[in-house]
Amino acid sequence: MKKRLWLTGYRSFELGTFGDEDPKIQVIKRALKDTFIDELENNQLEWLITSGQMGVEQWACQVALELTKEFPELKTAIMLPFSDFGANWNDDHKQQLISLRTSVTFSEALTKESYKSPIQLRNFQQFMLKHTDEALLVYDPENPGKTDFDYKAVKEYQQKHPGYLLKLIDFDALTDVANDMEEENRSW
Repeated sequence: MKKRLWLTGYRSFELGTFGDEDPKIQVIKRALKDTFIDELENNQLEWLITSGQMGVEQWACQVALELTKEFPELKTAIMLPFSDFGANWNDDHKQQLISLRTSVTFSEALTKESYKSPIQLRNFQQFMLKHTDEALLVYDPENPGKTDFDYKAVKEYQQKHPGYLLKLIDFDALTDVANDMEEENRSW
């Protein structure tokens, strides 16, 4: 069965990344690419859905868009939690979100209202849980960040919906990917 995957993870500032060529970003993108390819080759992934948050979510969209050349069946959606999501970002970050939103298969705000309260974020989580089959988080529970709210929401949802899957790409997995990349570079 093809699935709709909710993807989220650390924000760029939580990881201390600087610029698109930051080695940490390259490792995360490689981990995401490997995961997506595995799912696509096994005919299990149809939709990748994020909120377009800076960091892991945008990097995942970039990876997915690159993969559509090889896997044109992959669809990508950015679902904004509210209409003015990203309005307080600097101009470069706003432009990056706009660019991604115009590149993905589908993008829409969950509500036409601007941000009013954290209830909108909880509503967004519930929407994502109800409209996806699985969550993939680039997240390590030993190193909490903003993604902890989503991690806990998924764990709670799983209690009533045991078929809902949660996969983590944690720091150990990222270390393995970094080591693989280093080994590949040495073999050149």
